[in-house]
Amino acid sequence: MHIIDLDARAVRASAELVAKAAAADLTRPTPCAGWTLYGLLAHMTTQHYGFAAASRGDGDPQIWKLLSLGDDPVRAYLDSADHVIAAFAADGVQERPFPLPEFRPEPFPAAQAISFHLVDYVVHAWDVARTLGAALEFDDDVLDAAHAVAAVVPTGPVRLAPGAAFGPEVPWEGGSRLDQLVAYLGRSPAWPD
Repeated sequence: MHIIDLDARAVRASAELVAKAAAADLTRPTPCAGWTLYGLLAHMTTQHYGFAAASRGDGDPQIWKLLSLGDDPVRAYLDSADHVIAAFAADGVQERPFPLPEFRPEPFPAAQAISFHLVDYVVHAWDVARTLGAALEFDDDVLDAAHAVAAVVPTGPVRLAPGAAFGPEVPWEGGSRLDQLVAYLGRSPAWPD
């Protein structure tokens, strides 16, 4: 299955979870150290708009500045999810380079950039699910793609740098393939224990 379809499935899974969040949930801690659910949603929303802009060739770094979610953070997130799914589905996206100034000065090929988004939203969907105490499962093809991307994420000291996309690998044996993925990318599958 094409990376755009796999990404859309991951984003939709995150949106289905976020749609269940109540106002009181926004102050809950998340597996993302230092972030409440509100902070995580602000990050996720901003990233959706940043990647959508990149899919149109727009590399303005201002687009990546953290957004306020207004008075309905859940709706703001759901709107951003619809926006990025539509942006990636637009004609010609697969042929366009994606400028991602947060990552490097040179643009990325579309499939590679969308694969970054995919792995982010598999992991962030897990973050939201754990925060809300909700169940989450992905089909094997989504997890296969996410594992393939995770396998090329740099390890070592780079993961300790401020603003690193993922924390150091958490030692973990067994569990589901989703557990293995999040552990490799710096989350404890046992969170919040």
